[in-house]
Amino acid sequence: MAHPVNDHALDVIFRDARSQNGFLDKSVPEVLVRAVYDLAKMGPTSANCCPARFVWITSDEAKARLKPHMGGNNTDKTMSAPYVCIIAYDLKFQEKIPKLFPHAPGAKDWFNSNRDETAFRNGTLQGAYLMIAARALGLDCGPMSGFDADGVNKEFFESQDGEMQHWRANFICNIGHGDKSKLFDRSPRLDFEEACRVL
Repeated sequence: MAHPVNDHALDVIFRDARSQNGFLDKSVPEVLVRAVYDLAKMGPTSANCCPARFVWITSDEAKARLKPHMGGNNTDKTMSAPYVCIIAYDLKFQEKIPKLFPHAPGAKDWFNSNRDETAFRNGTLQGAYLMIAARALGLDCGPMSGFDADGVNKEFFESQDGEMQHWRANFICNIGHGDKSKLFDRSPRLDFEEACRVL
């Protein structure tokens, strides 16, 4: 029987975690980024289809390619992050289902009629898993949708050879050690009675 995690873990992942507006000049080793992915990949998706794809941008050259596609106030905080992750989804995710769901030989065809919807929904889930994993491993996140998705797709995916041509940007998440001085007060959330129904 599973037991709840302790209050400290809940604070780190949810209660005290914030969407960061800036990042400290503190490096993040690639081994930690790999550990974040290794946790996030364990989250559930439909028939284990795993359509999310992650492009980790850390070099000055890659950031320079991304910069023109960031919107307004998102530019500076994105450029200050040790890693910027383009969270994308693969429109050819079905090609990997025989590996990911081997006990159901016909599973590759289950999503023929709703491929795009499945890729987007489950890729979004995986992006959320990635943020939770990053927080659990001591990193801060700054997710955002304020960017030119068409521009990002053209720059990072459509101009590439191979599998990346079938990837599409969903949202962007800056990852590193947040600069707490750039946070504003936490915004309110809806109460249970406002957002939920028990039937």
